[in-house]
Amino acid sequence: MLQYTLDDNVLHANGRKELTAKQNRLIDMSSREGHEHAFLVAVDQDESESLWSVEDSLSELGTLARTAGAEVVGTMTQRLRHPDVATYIGKGRAQELCDTEKELGFDIVIFDDELSPSQQRNLEKILNARVIDRTALILDIFAQHARTREGRLQVELAQLEYRLPRLAGRGVELSRQAGGSRSAGAGGVGGAIGVRGPGETKLEIDRRRIRSRIAELHEEIEGVREQRTIHRRKRAAQAIPVIAVVGYTNAGKSTLFNSLTEAEVLTENKLFATLDPTTRHITLPGNQEALLTDTVGFIQKLPTRLIAAFRATLEEVIDADMLLEVVDISHENAIEQSETVNEVLHELETDEKPRVTALNKIDLLVDPAEVDTSLYPHAVAVSALKKVGLDALLAQIAQVLAATMEVVQVIIPYDKSELVELFHRRGRVELEEHQSNGTFIVGRIPRSLLNYFTQCK
Repeated sequence: MLQYTLDDNVLHANGRKELTAKQNRLIDMSSREGHEHAFLVAVDQDESESLWSVEDSLSELGTLARTAGAEVVGTMTQRLRHPDVATYIGKGRAQELCDTEKELGFDIVIFDDELSPSQQRNLEKILNARVIDRTALILDIFAQHARTREGRLQVELAQLEYRLPRLAGRGVELSRQAGGSRSAGAGGVGGAIGVRGPGETKLEIDRRRIRSRIAELHEEIEGVREQRTIHRRKRAAQAIPVIAVVGYTNAGKSTLFNSLTEAEVLTENKLFATLDPTTRHITLPGNQEALLTDTVGFIQKLPTRLIAAFRATLEEVIDADMLLEVVDISHENAIEQSETVNEVLHELETDEKPRVTALNKIDLLVDPAEVDTSLYPHAVAVSALKKVGLDALLAQIAQVLAATMEVVQVIIPYDKSELVELFHRRGRVELEEHQSNGTFIVGRIPRSLLNYFTQCK
């Protein structure tokens, strides 16, 4: 079934249907200036094991497209056992899409799955519009939002590795596309969707030069990785537990991060508003210190190459002592989003880490009291925006974090009071008494600090 989506007006057509004059006026009257007009396409696979319905996945693709700056003017779904090898949707459906392009006049067709280079070339021979896939769209959004040198390096690497196999027979065409956005830069918003970013001018050179640039980027990112490793070792030496904030994109991670740390990380109601990790100090109940790190959001069908390119950033998750997962509990796909996060964490081999779940955005629910926290590990219902439930969340974090530490029972002499302070700042004190020969403490501390207290036993 072909579905035309014109603003809030949805028209269904069995096969092809000529647009009426009124429908055409709706298109002409829509505010299109400065936006590319996108048409979205997805295959509903009969044997798909995905938790996501094709409708939900396509809806998310529309959100991605709008985040990139496009105006979505229509959608198409095709039910197949497997995507067509040559054109993804089949030759007949591709021709139907070509006819639809003549009626709607869109500039770009965005496919919900990653296309092979041959599928993309075959579709562009049939259509008069540019063809990109979900991967290229996500990379484009990343190019807009990368603000640090590290983020730009990682985006450029992912873009070049994605584009390299697609250069065959398309080098001149891609060069022309890239030429319109040379001045946009990594975080720029100029240029066409799917071709902007730091890698676009590189498409004008040959394969050998592109491969050379990819090698250079790997070396530079490795340097970033080593620098991050040094910082993590320093934190480990200080025995400050690190909590990585993870979750689906736009779940409210940065808002929660800001509320807990009083930081000013950019928060926007857009997908992938945060790309570059930020770390801040927080104090848990009992004056225990911890470091909270905000990380890039996850999304379904996240390309493997993107995970690999952002490995240096994602190592903040890999090396964290605990995960704080943020779930948008008001979203209709909250469970599917959380499962997607688990899949990515599994790829990173971090899904077994201690975890606390913040069921966020309860202020958007009709009855926040009905939130079922039993479906998620160590869950606490919160509103990061309204700062509701944050004390309970911090208490839960402290409790779960304490379970990862060593139980210690020690008498600290009064002339070593700095160790009492260290215990409070780095560990969790469960009992404290002042005795004749010193301060008696029962609690938990990081394993790396055990040697400081063995002399007191």
